[in-house]
Amino acid sequence: MTTFKDRSDVFADLGTKLSIAEIFETLIDGEVPIRFTAYDGSATGPEDSPYTLDVRTPRGINYLATAPGDLGMARAYISGDMVATGVHPGDPYDILKAMGDLKFHRPSALALVTIARSLGWERLKPVAPPPQETLPRWRRIALEGLRHSKTRDAEAIHHHYDVSNTFYEYVLGPSMTYTCAVYGDEKWTLEQAQENKYRLVFDKLRLKPGDRLLDIGCGWGGMVRYAAKRGVKVIGATLSAEQAEWAQQKIAEEGLSELAEVRHSDYRDIPEVEFDAISSIGLTEHIGVHNYPFYFEFMKSKLREGGLFLNHCITRPDNTRTTKAGDFIDRYVFPDGELIGSGRIISEIQNTGLEVLHEENLREHYALTLREWCKNLVANWDACVEEVGEGTAKVWGLYMAGCELGFQRNVVQLHQVLGVKLPADGTWTVPLRPWWSA
Repeated sequence: MTTFKDRSDVFADLGTKLSIAEIFETLIDGEVPIRFTAYDGSATGPEDSPYTLDVRTPRGINYLATAPGDLGMARAYISGDMVATGVHPGDPYDILKAMGDLKFHRPSALALVTIARSLGWERLKPVAPPPQETLPRWRRIALEGLRHSKTRDAEAIHHHYDVSNTFYEYVLGPSMTYTCAVYGDEKWTLEQAQENKYRLVFDKLRLKPGDRLLDIGCGWGGMVRYAAKRGVKVIGATLSAEQAEWAQQKIAEEGLSELAEVRHSDYRDIPEVEFDAISSIGLTEHIGVHNYPFYFEFMKSKLREGGLFLNHCITRPDNTRTTKAGDFIDRYVFPDGELIGSGRIISEIQNTGLEVLHEENLREHYALTLREWCKNLVANWDACVEEVGEGTAKVWGLYMAGCELGFQRNVVQLHQVLGVKLPADGTWTVPLRPWWSA
């Protein structure tokens, strides 16, 4: 099929004025995979597609034109200037999958002139993004300090986690656990799988009554409470004030105050030492790859000799690409988030003198977890919108559905790495073979 992007004669004609759909065609590599419509009445893409992207306002074009790619589309979608039909906003997975590897390309200079003339120069001017968007990285330096300073890390965590505890209760379910679950079977409920994740971490760390556990980046205290119920003394640390308040209240309600504590604190400010074990479940993504040496040295300094640690985090499938998150994730979800492959993580652990005992990839488990969170968001959509607003609820639907697809396609992975702080003489302090049930 010949499209406008294949016809240089169209762009050479100074009288040509393209429709919005024709402009969209010129910016896409390959065929348009779903139906695309616009407020000027134009359309492109398969007529029988069950999914449509409909640009309903001129401002939507401003977003698409000034930030081509995932950021511009996210702005238009979150603001309501572009609407996706055929899916629920709490779970747009199907349309994201149907769009496949939709990629924008830079058109020729001649095509750009024709596009500008067709749209009008006012459509090429940047407009204010939706209020859910945080500042670009370069502007955060002036207002929040250097990347991964304590002040800036606290602000990044506040942006992501202090949305609303009530909202998270709707999305995460009773476990209030915002990390990958571990499924024994695809038919398991989310709560079964989250309980099993804590069981797996607990068993890998060989915890027993009377032991001392430090859980850094503890969220709403799920691991803290799981361990305390089994007689372990636990300190949890989180940079989110709302998480800490919720967790402390839950600890009190469950009668665990003698054993468990969640502090509103940077993990770097925990003074206690000689822990029997450390768990870090979903923190590594926030600390910055260049801070890994300090991070794992911190673990080493807090453990007794023979103490175990477990690092559970999202990773890249390799160690060669950029560590920075994409524009949408960075501006709307995880400001300053960074990912690298499990090989780099293991190398940094080893470089501190800690010994790696075991690692496993739980990639598909996270896809299953995200699917359940999306189901919860859909089921509680009206309540979630009332709690945080439609724009924020749409951010979460888009983010979680996109991540589900990313884990399925091996764009990202989830690795657990288990290690030990060796005694000075290198004595083996654990059983010869794995002591936990997978």
